[in-house]
Amino acid sequence: MSGTKYVDSEGFLYTAPIREQGNIYKPNNKMMADELNEKAVHDVHTKEIDLVNRDPKHLNDDVVKIDFEDVIAEPEGTHSFDGIWKASFTTFTVTKYWFYRLLSAIFGIPMALIWGIYFAILSFLHIWAVVPCIRSYLIEIQCISRVYSICIHTFCDPLFEAIGKMFSSIRATVRKEI
Repeated sequence: MSGTKYVDSEGFLYTAPIREQGNIYKPNNKMMADELNEKAVHDVHTKEIDLVNRDPKHLNDDVVKIDFEDVIAEPEGTHSFDGIWKASFTTFTVTKYWFYRLLSAIFGIPMALIWGIYFAILSFLHIWAVVPCIRSYLIEIQCISRVYSICIHTFCDPLFEAIGKMFSSIRATVRKEI
């Protein structure tokens, strides 16, 4: 908006207010435009992913780091042939590696689709249903709690004060007879 003057339908002369900050999408002042240009806009849909560290938050550290030694172990005194042990190790490791790759190639994208839909529904329900219901409940329960508090203070407080005064005049003495 500018500081220009205009006439309304009734013939009154008005000065339009001057907006200093401007629209966030089209800033009027240079300082705001520079701030927007300096900030890097990060889009979660097109962000760069790390192909080396694929578990940066360490979600699966204790679950899927299973090695041959964690599954198969020969105690002292019962050892197979060294060649069998080496072949078993290689078979286990290579099978686990390639079968995981095969499963992730076949089911990775469909599972990502299913989990994406699931978390989208979960987010939608949380944003549009759960939080508003909780807020509504808290607003309603606040009103009910005030009415309940008034009823308790009106009816119960005098009763308990009267009972307290009755029992406050009771004196107990203990005598020891021999």
